[in-house]
Amino acid sequence: MTQAAAPPAASRRQHDREIVALAVPAFGALVAEPLFVMADSAIVGHLGTAQLAGLGVASALLTTAVSIFVFLAYATTAAVARRVGAGDLPAAIRQGMDGIWLALILGVAVIAAVLPTAPALVEFFGASNTAAPHATTYLRISALGIPAMLVVLAATGVLRGLQDTRTPLYVAVAGFVANAALNAGLVYGAGLGIAGSAWGTVIAQCGMAAAYLVVVIRGARRHGASLRPDAVGIRSSAQAGAPLLVRTLSLRAVLMIATAVAARLGDADIAAHQIVLSLWSLLAFALDAIAIAGQAIIGRCLGAGDAQGARAACRRMVEWGIAVGVVLALLVVISRPVFLPLFTGDQVVKDAALPALLVVALSQPVCGIVFVLDGVLMGAGDGPYLARAMVLTLAVFAPAALLVPALGGGLTALWGAMTLMMVVRMLTLWLRARSGHWVVTGATR
Repeated sequence: MTQAAAPPAASRRQHDREIVALAVPAFGALVAEPLFVMADSAIVGHLGTAQLAGLGVASALLTTAVSIFVFLAYATTAAVARRVGAGDLPAAIRQGMDGIWLALILGVAVIAAVLPTAPALVEFFGASNTAAPHATTYLRISALGIPAMLVVLAATGVLRGLQDTRTPLYVAVAGFVANAALNAGLVYGAGLGIAGSAWGTVIAQCGMAAAYLVVVIRGARRHGASLRPDAVGIRSSAQAGAPLLVRTLSLRAVLMIATAVAARLGDADIAAHQIVLSLWSLLAFALDAIAIAGQAIIGRCLGAGDAQGARAACRRMVEWGIAVGVVLALLVVISRPVFLPLFTGDQVVKDAALPALLVVALSQPVCGIVFVLDGVLMGAGDGPYLARAMVLTLAVFAPAALLVPALGGGLTALWGAMTLMMVVRMLTLWLRARSGHWVVTGATR
């Protein structure tokens, strides 16, 4: 990253325009995703506490199952962007189709695993006797939409690789509106209760997948790319995604450990932790949007053989990450008096969350660097290094977090451990970016 001279003003402006053009729509699409669950919760909540509790358990299981396969978007973006940079659009779309076929195969496998085990999974997650039947119903029906959800991930990756983040935004907004309307109509209009909410989500997800497939298939026909499944290509997509799967599982383990430790600190601390974590996740959307731009731009530059351009883009995106991190930090500090009352009126919870929010604010510039470099290395197809770095980060974080209650620390100390985790990630990613080993040009890595 440090080997190229600083880009001239004209080059910086060009990078800025590209980053904004890709990141802003990507941010909108990312924010639309959690609105699905919020809409379901708002509608199901009026059915009763048991139904809402069941939805909470089932949604957590579904979110976990789908998020594990987010590599379908990341790996596909990088592979398609390289082909685009190399000027081979038919191969780019063919690469994307391999990712979509892999998504369908994985989706069918997940259905086969979830349907017979739904009651056991619900019980494992601690659903009460009154909530468990509703959770099982919702989980079994919603699982039918998992192939569509995974196709949406892969197809989103295809379009991002093609430097198009606007279409995913339009599809996400349309999907949210359709989901809300279908849920209201099926839950109350058709009287299906929580099953209606599940069917509404399945139909909306299938509609989104269909919209993506129409766009991708049109592109394939326009450029003469084959739509048939290719065993070699699907296997290659799986191999490229495997390291990112390890990275994602390690990151999920970090979040699970943090929640488990917070639960051991007491009811007020776990309540405060959920509030702080929700804000941390919201801030991550803004930073992840820049990372998505990084995946697309870096992949395209490397595919075009433009190593210097890739380094310059990396440097500029890091500057963006730091700047956005500083802005987010200031917003957190300023909005604390307004933000906390939205979630709780309990002063004990507020007192626990307040200093933790300051830690989150201070960590945002670090988070900005982490998200951007994560996106850069994903765009470069440097998945194996990302996997090793995240496993190392988990190995550092786990004992630090587990020592918090043992040493009498509270929620602020736990979020100090979370910040340590981000600092370790920043160091591992910065060292890789500085080494230049990620700069591998060509249509494939």
